[in-house]
Amino acid sequence: MKNAMVSGAFCARVARSGSAFFLILGLVACAVPTQRTAAPLLYDFGVRPTTVAAPVAGTLPTLALSVQATPALDGSAMLYRLAYADGQQLRSYSQARWAMPPAELVLQRLREGLSSQYTVLRPGEGAQRVLQLELEEFSQVFDAPERSQGELRLRATVRQRMASGERLLAQRNVALQRPAPSADAAGGVRALSAATDAAVLELAQWLQTVR
Repeated sequence: MKNAMVSGAFCARVARSGSAFFLILGLVACAVPTQRTAAPLLYDFGVRPTTVAAPVAGTLPTLALSVQATPALDGSAMLYRLAYADGQQLRSYSQARWAMPPAELVLQRLREGLSSQYTVLRPGEGAQRVLQLELEEFSQVFDAPERSQGELRLRATVRQRMASGERLLAQRNVALQRPAPSADAAGGVRALSAATDAAVLELAQWLQTVR
């Protein structure tokens, strides 16, 4: 509103100046509309489909969850790679952002996916076991201008809490790819959402084997 008032005052002064040159220049400037940059679109994984879990007898074991990410994934930028041009360069969409950092998105999905098997707690809340994830890759990779997939790579570590401290039980690397239905940010969101759901399922099955 303030910009419009200033522009209107400028145009009025130009009209009163009587100078043909400045009049033409001013009219051109006043005729050009002020361009506003649209706010980036915000994405998350949406609502997870609800499933009816089989009843579990007795009290669920407790499990603390934590997810950390590499520095490149600390913010809300939505990253992609052009593998057909320079796969080592990380780029970000200018008009699309994650609603929260990728580590928090993965943690949210993990908490939802494991809640039927465990009482999920935060670190430091006295859980019997701790599952720590290190998120190393979370990007949309283009093999060609019209073909891409969401790539997720993480390292999972399980520790058991004991009176003397924590004991390392197991480690596992998880690397998953899911095709993107479209060669844009929205397609990347769907691909990475599917890859995350697949990772949660793989981790849930793996945890059942850790003794």
